[in-house]
Amino acid sequence: MRMGFAVPQSGPWATPDNMRRVATRAEELGYHELWTFQRLLYPVGHPMGPTYRSVHDPLVTLAYLAGTTSAIRLGVAVVNAFVQPVVLAKQLATLQAVSGGRLTAGLGLGWLPEEFEAAGVGFAHRGRRGEEFVEVLRKAWTDEVVEHRGEFFRVPPSHQDPKPSPAPPILLGGTAEVALRRAGRLADGWVSSSREDLSAIGPRIEIIKAAAREAGRDGDELRFVCRGVTRVRAGAGERRPPLTGTPEQIRGDVDALAAEGVTDVFHDLNFDPDIVTADPKEAMRRAEEALEALAP
Repeated sequence: MRMGFAVPQSGPWATPDNMRRVATRAEELGYHELWTFQRLLYPVGHPMGPTYRSVHDPLVTLAYLAGTTSAIRLGVAVVNAFVQPVVLAKQLATLQAVSGGRLTAGLGLGWLPEEFEAAGVGFAHRGRRGEEFVEVLRKAWTDEVVEHRGEFFRVPPSHQDPKPSPAPPILLGGTAEVALRRAGRLADGWVSSSREDLSAIGPRIEIIKAAAREAGRDGDELRFVCRGVTRVRAGAGERRPPLTGTPEQIRGDVDALAAEGVTDVFHDLNFDPDIVTADPKEAMRRAEEALEALAP
């Protein structure tokens, strides 16, 4: 099991100083990877909650942290495919270069119609569009002459250099069976969402592995990354959700996830309302305690 930690990205505690403090301490403590997420818009009156109200850009955040760390990996879970793939391919290739090859690229289809409207992209046919998106990304990263004529994207014969070396591994998100099977067929792994039912994650992993085998791939070589909506609490009780409780209880939950086939867990305090709505100093105090207590 590889352990990661999400950097402060949402709410008042998400300052550049706090991002750097968490990133450098996580590297010192032996965490495998730092993680970010994307929220482009918060529609007025939407009930999605405080985590999504004020969120820094995930790729700019990782580029900043690439310069403050030296060995820990850098992951985005996820950036959504409502941009043009050649633009994202260039951004990710550059991030891979400036980080010294430490990037993991998590991609999602997106689920908020207002973000698609603002980006000028249709909300329909997101699954087919997402598959073609991955195809264009990989062409941009590997083909000497990039050319594509598909249902959703057109790229005239072009050079897009420099190429990332190595190309970043691609993880796909999603919870529907069609999304899980897509990850098995096309990606280097899968990343769960913040709304994932962690008690049922094992069967999802088996669906992905089965789809990989059907596509002639080795499902055991894929990564299965769990975004841990982690809430450190005293006295959480027996009916607590996974990854909520004392550090000892949370460590036990991580062991249980490993037994279900999860290969990576990263603790994400941005989804704890007591962190993202707290005074920044108090939020960081609690975050640093969790970072120490949950370290690999």
